[in-house]
Amino acid sequence: MRKSAMNRITLFIAAVILFATGANARAAFQDKKAEKQDAPSASARSTGTGVDDTRAAPAAATTDPSYVIGPEDMLDINVWKEPDMTRLVPVRPDGKISLPLINDVQAAGLTPQQLATAVTERLRKFLTGPQVTVIVTAINSQRVFVVGEVLRAGAFPLIPGMTVLQALANAGGFTTFANEKKIHVMRLVNGKHTEIPFNYREVLKGDNPDQNIKLEPGDTVVVP
Repeated sequence: MRKSAMNRITLFIAAVILFATGANARAAFQDKKAEKQDAPSASARSTGTGVDDTRAAPAAATTDPSYVIGPEDMLDINVWKEPDMTRLVPVRPDGKISLPLINDVQAAGLTPQQLATAVTERLRKFLTGPQVTVIVTAINSQRVFVVGEVLRAGAFPLIPGMTVLQALANAGGFTTFANEKKIHVMRLVNGKHTEIPFNYREVLKGDNPDQNIKLEPGDTVVVP
């Protein structure tokens, strides 16, 4: 009897050990399976070049292909499959940008496509079939000014196609003392300042919509 009881205890202990071993093995298998499932998503997040594919595409400040780059604009230079060349760069006051390998490149006075072509040609000496895109991410070179009886007077980036109404909206609207009928735009034409009248009340009513002109770089909207 005593021997039989010992045998039963031994079998019970062996069963417990086998159960625990099996549980550990199943846990290890599940961990390895989870790692394998995670591996594709990790590789999808990055490329062999080390560039994170989830990098958000830069927001373009303008989609106008005829926009002319100027000093202090911010540009996103993207060289396909060349992460060391891809970067956000400012246009210096002298109108140039600096890039690896090719050093200084004239940017001011060119459209984004023209600059992309210029950078591509310079890179051909160092890379095989470079593909370059240029996106203007901030327009700082072209500004208009709103002064006088507005809530936020100051300089504002000139968005392509911006009108007087849009500039006034950027300035937060009028103070209680504004003379909305006597607004005018000061513009430099052939070295001389000219005043272009703008009657806010008439434009809103639709009586004289032609007064809501498109602004040009350097224009100043004056609200008396």
